[in-house]
Amino acid sequence: MALEILFGTDIGLLSLFTIVFVLGMGGYLWHFARKHMQDEEEHLHPH
Repeated sequence: MALEILFGTDIGLLSLFTIVFVLGMGGYLWHFARKHMQDEEEHLHPH
């Protein structure tokens, strides 16, 4: 029932798109933050 609504209605597809978009944005921000933390760590403590 829930999957039929999620994949079969306009509002369900918009919800699915929103969920995927938010997860993707969170993944990008996590990757971006980790990259910049490592860059700053190397800048503050050069080997």
